[in-house]
Amino acid sequence: MADDTTTSVQSQFGRAAADYATSEVHAKGESLARIVELTAPQKTWEALDVATGAGHTAAIFAPHVASMIASDVTDEMLQEAAKLANARRISNMLTARASADALPFPDESFDLVCCRLAAHHFPNLEAFVREVRRVLKKGGRFAFVDNVAPDRVRLPNASDAEIETAVVDYNSFEKLRDPSHGFAPPPETWVALLKANGFSIAAHEQMEKELDFASWVARMRCTPDVVAELDRILTAGPTPLRAFLKPRTDDTGALHFTLQELLIVADRT
Repeated sequence: MADDTTTSVQSQFGRAAADYATSEVHAKGESLARIVELTAPQKTWEALDVATGAGHTAAIFAPHVASMIASDVTDEMLQEAAKLANARRISNMLTARASADALPFPDESFDLVCCRLAAHHFPNLEAFVREVRRVLKKGGRFAFVDNVAPDRVRLPNASDAEIETAVVDYNSFEKLRDPSHGFAPPPETWVALLKANGFSIAAHEQMEKELDFASWVARMRCTPDVVAELDRILTAGPTPLRAFLKPRTDDTGALHFTLQELLIVADRT
């Protein structure tokens, strides 16, 4: 299953690498600056960015640390990350091919591991968390950002069964647009997973991310049939899911919706 997932990610993001290099959500999203602020990186730190994509997270952290390795399973993404480092004249950022659940680095290699907007593609979230802990030095810091599924906080009037269904519906919605999507759990799942695997939570925030529907589907080169179905889900799909995604149109009639981003800074105990 892991090999199949890796192949799917490589296929999807190999084609879309250049689009992600210029994506406003990934290059300039609000969570990018905020996760650096929460992490408080140090100039002496050796750092690793897991599933770097086009390198935006690695590039924003690199000036604040001694060295940064931007890792990914997709060669085309690593090429984009290298281009970004060259364009910004970042001399301490290197690239490496690596799978999130089998990082090719020795134990206790890094002071900082970061991962932003990628973990929902990973086939085994616990294996990823264990690998992060393994490669972190004792007391090292993990900076994490990812989209999360509905929970009681976001759907306060829903029943437990409705929330469980909304979690499934949300992940199906994401997977329809991007077949390499794996699973984005609710926020409490990440907190529990980190605590169960030897981390203490230093910071924990959640923020809304507004997306333009047209560019969101264009980035993954969705077919017209898929675009139509995604539009239908947003405008006439299950009520709890729509309450979570908050679809709306602007003055020009363009469709927008909202995703939830979880930001966690956790220290290896």
